[in-house]
Amino acid sequence: MLSVSLPVALLIAFAVTQLANVVTTLYLHRTLSHRAMSLSAPLEFVMRTVLWLTIGIDRREWVAVHRKHHVFSDEPQDPHSPIQKGVWHVTFGNVLYYRREADKPETLATYARDLEPDRWERMVFSHGMVGVGLGIALLVVLFGPLTAAVIAVVHTVLYIFLSGCVNGLGHWFGRRAHDNKATNQRWLALLTCGEGMHNEHHEYPRSPYFGSSWWDLGGRLGRMFARFHLAVMHESTRYSRDNDPVPVGG
Repeated sequence: MLSVSLPVALLIAFAVTQLANVVTTLYLHRTLSHRAMSLSAPLEFVMRTVLWLTIGIDRREWVAVHRKHHVFSDEPQDPHSPIQKGVWHVTFGNVLYYRREADKPETLATYARDLEPDRWERMVFSHGMVGVGLGIALLVVLFGPLTAAVIAVVHTVLYIFLSGCVNGLGHWFGRRAHDNKATNQRWLALLTCGEGMHNEHHEYPRSPYFGSSWWDLGGRLGRMFARFHLAVMHESTRYSRDNDPVPVGG
């Protein structure tokens, strides 16, 4: 068992959150939701495992809610528009809006119909709380129960808050290089592996890159994986404005 100070525990929690953010942007967002990139089978399995252990999220639910957000961006049907629901409500209560939409069977049937559960999902990854429990158990083994609790709580709060910032603040204020309601916020991009470049993403939703600047750390990581033949960045969709809720191919 490793003994660490509180500042180190907070740094570990931040690192775990960043790992979850990497997997969220590369796998849930760019690969599954928009088909902007593809992952090799081993890398995809690793990312699914990390998601299972760190946030226990259901990939079909995340994809369905996000696709619906794009189809009805900032309209009344948008699951988490700050313009419709209030910026602070979405920033701090995003998880509640997400859960409300994800629980609707018609949302999954409409916006995630191309993601049929596979054997691994049925046997393992659909049991999100089991994954999170195993992740916490691993922290307990490594650092002891008190430090594990600090890391787990800070990671959970930080991940949920940053997601709320992207959906709330990222549709409220910041720079708008393109004519859509989303905004670019570089500080947020640094903390979310590029997700803060939200205006760029909404302009070209099927692009594997959120703009052309180095602020999109997720795009840079994806390009690095591509160099090692672990991913394919679909350059043909880089300037596509196709908002098909269930994109086909890449």
